[in-house]
Amino acid sequence: MASLTRSREKQQQVVRLDQEKLSVREINEYLHHRVRDGARVEIANPDGQHNLAVGLDADIDVDILGHAGYYIAGMNKRARVTIHGSVGWSVGENIMSGSVRVKGNASECAAASGHGGLVVVEGDASSRCGISMKGVDIVVGGSVGHVSAFMAQAGTLVVCGDAGPALGDSLYEAVIYVRGKVHSLGADAREEALGKTDHAKLTDLLGKAGIDLNPKDFKRIASARKLYHWNSDHQDDY
Repeated sequence: MASLTRSREKQQQVVRLDQEKLSVREINEYLHHRVRDGARVEIANPDGQHNLAVGLDADIDVDILGHAGYYIAGMNKRARVTIHGSVGWSVGENIMSGSVRVKGNASECAAASGHGGLVVVEGDASSRCGISMKGVDIVVGGSVGHVSAFMAQAGTLVVCGDAGPALGDSLYEAVIYVRGKVHSLGADAREEALGKTDHAKLTDLLGKAGIDLNPKDFKRIASARKLYHWNSDHQDDY
């Protein structure tokens, strides 16, 4: 593969894949079948391509050196993927473990249906960030758009900026922390007092994200638990 180069950096194998010379299929095939645990892979010239670094199941570091498109690092398991730019829809969708970091902004549905691991968006995330999350931890350095954490079942969403309308609509057991303004809460979401456990969780996640903020400045949003089961007294809330 002519566009692949190797070097040694602190005894970590570094592989460089050039998207101008390789197709997305070829890049993903290499990441799935030919890379060894402990390696670092750089994807050069991503040029807004979709579906890069999807379905990974290896203990590797992947750096996408520029802006990328839809479904980047979806279904990630174990790998640590960093996008050095902004991304389109559904970055880190259905992440199982490992981490995905976006150095820029993210479009709709970031980390949708994530089961585990950590997703960090250093800029803003658009609407529906963290919808149907099932255990993933998400930290957004900026703001999130409308209907974020819709039907979030488990995990944590940390928003260091503002949150758009209908935050946490139909929330289950996930918890949301917001530092800025909340436009409005969705059905069955409510603000609650911060406790020691919340401070510890925020300190841990902000530290992992590399964001230096005071946990005491955040608001806690959680479920009021009125919509778990059908109840005719609350039918207007559905």
